[in-house]
Amino acid sequence: MTVFGSSPLAGFGTPPEPDPDLEYNARRGAPLPEGTRVADEEAVIEALRSVYDPEIPVNIYDLGLVYSVEIEADGSAIVEMSLTAPGCPVAGEMPGMVAEAAASVEGIGEAEARLVWDPPWTPEMMSEDAKLALGML
Repeated sequence: MTVFGSSPLAGFGTPPEPDPDLEYNARRGAPLPEGTRVADEEAVIEALRSVYDPEIPVNIYDLGLVYSVEIEADGSAIVEMSLTAPGCPVAGEMPGMVAEAAASVEGIGEAEARLVWDPPWTPEMMSEDAKLALGML
């Protein structure tokens, strides 16, 4: 996720508008066998902490890019997420990485990552740990 400037979050400003004709959703996994114990949200969040943007040394969860994690009774999961900027060069890849991480959790069957732009991401959405790691505190 490229942001403007030379350091990962330097010069964060008004990003270009996302292209509404591009769809950035991804699905991974397969339905769970009936009777399988369904994972909880914390297990999925922990898996999402293993996903990093190639240009920013902080996981996407602590960056504040994950807006919601919804787990259905059948073990399917929906993750709504954003990017640091709509023009991010990994926009086409990141949802697949997120869906793959969620689907890898024991007790999660099909996982979908949906890229959303509302609300727009801002650095204030980052965790204290992320801000510290990026020298913003």
